[in-house]
Amino acid sequence: MLHQSRSAGIDTDLDTMHSANIMPIRRYTRNEANLAKRCAIQFAPTLAAEGMMNAKISASLDTSFRSAIGRMLRAGRIRVFEREANPHLDIAGIMNQLDGGPSLLFSNVKGHDMPVIGNVLSCRENCEAAFGMDYRGIREVVGRALGNPVAPRHVDKAPVHEHVYRDDFDIGRVLPVLTHTEADSGRFITGGIIIVQDPETGVYNASYHRLQLIGARRTAIKLDFGRHLRAAYERAQRMGKPLPIAVCIGTDIAVYYAAATMGSQMPESADELAVAGGLRGDPISLVKAITQDIYYPAETEIVLEGALLPDETVREGPFGEFVGYLSPEADAPVFEVSALAHRSRPIYHAINGVSREPVMLRKYVMEASLLKALQAATPIVDDVEMTAGGLFRFHAVISVRKTSPQHEGLQRNAILAAFATLKDLDLVIAVDDDIDIRDTDDVEYALAMRMEASQDLFIIPEARTHEYVRASRNGVRAKLGIDATVPFEEKARYARLRFKNIDIDERAFSSNPPASLPWLAER
Repeated sequence: MLHQSRSAGIDTDLDTMHSANIMPIRRYTRNEANLAKRCAIQFAPTLAAEGMMNAKISASLDTSFRSAIGRMLRAGRIRVFEREANPHLDIAGIMNQLDGGPSLLFSNVKGHDMPVIGNVLSCRENCEAAFGMDYRGIREVVGRALGNPVAPRHVDKAPVHEHVYRDDFDIGRVLPVLTHTEADSGRFITGGIIIVQDPETGVYNASYHRLQLIGARRTAIKLDFGRHLRAAYERAQRMGKPLPIAVCIGTDIAVYYAAATMGSQMPESADELAVAGGLRGDPISLVKAITQDIYYPAETEIVLEGALLPDETVREGPFGEFVGYLSPEADAPVFEVSALAHRSRPIYHAINGVSREPVMLRKYVMEASLLKALQAATPIVDDVEMTAGGLFRFHAVISVRKTSPQHEGLQRNAILAAFATLKDLDLVIAVDDDIDIRDTDDVEYALAMRMEASQDLFIIPEARTHEYVRASRNGVRAKLGIDATVPFEEKARYARLRFKNIDIDERAFSSNPPASLPWLAER
């Protein structure tokens, strides 16, 4: 069967986009941001139609890719680039220059009819708009998912099967796969989530891996050591058989977040598609692959079906990775694609390797995992923050609340527990609950006023981190804990000055000089 649909349009919500080159951006006020308590936040009146403005998280969330993109559009978090954009270097370059802002939709891609969307979940505002709730709500549903997985359901028909190629097709012609930088070794699929069923345990895993095009229906796939997909691949190798996988591009954002889970809260025995169901509070619908013995999310924009070959490798890379450097060229398994399918009028999701999106995708997942582990281990932990400077992965700030002398020292237990929970953490700072852990200036104030270097720093030598950290020795480096909390007995001495909180009426202000200062009007 060979069925190719060439349509530049996109579905209902996206068809309403402005015809101007760049869609005007609506910025949220501080008062709007403060409306959120534990979950829903009012970003725009149109969000009411999504049913996402309740005071409590609903039992079931609509986290489908198209619903999320529609919410982002109506919240002003998508800009449309209507001029022709070249997938060779230009699209990635524009995404880089506008990184951390609204998502970018390239509706006119040179050589392709399929639009490209990038910088989707690259900042807090985009994530909040995609879910229709504030960051606390996102973390809460992630926490719910970790403790309450919901098994997926199987369906017979799927939107992703509306157009299917399984005979004579070329991935690079059908899909607008980007060349990201001149230093990269070729064109890479970067926004795909790999779905695999372990050949021994039968457990489903979802994870992010880059794929380099090496032929019409072949890619190389980067498998880092210690990853669950690599473990499944090595088991299939020992069995001497190919490993079926599916690459889902533009799928349910609950799957995006489940695929970003890592550390002690997501062991290899956990089914990440069930975790995605727990996040949305409803089973993920899975459909059987057309050419492989595997299931994957039915509401996916684009899917590549195929298998990892057990006995063939090729040279893959270099490619710019999230740490800001090129990862080196190395041997990589070969993914042989047996079918390509997509929805009508699909969007291709691309992610710059060096950008905020690949690290932001893990932020709330890792915070929820860390908070769950620390609160179980130490009763004084109030909140955690993975910081931007640490790529939302390597640095964390822990907020603690000491209410008795017996709590003294538990802040250091929490630091040690954090290192054990997430192996990539290399710096953890503990502060008191009067410090705003999301205000880097306030955290630095705690370091300046409450940390004494000869007593409050402790180093864990020869510990495991991520192998991409160049300061490490093949992924081994020292970790640093900083106790910037106040001793319980001295809390009164360290109390910060507080001013009276005034309800200010903005109408009391003007820009007119007062009559008592006539000279000011003359300046």
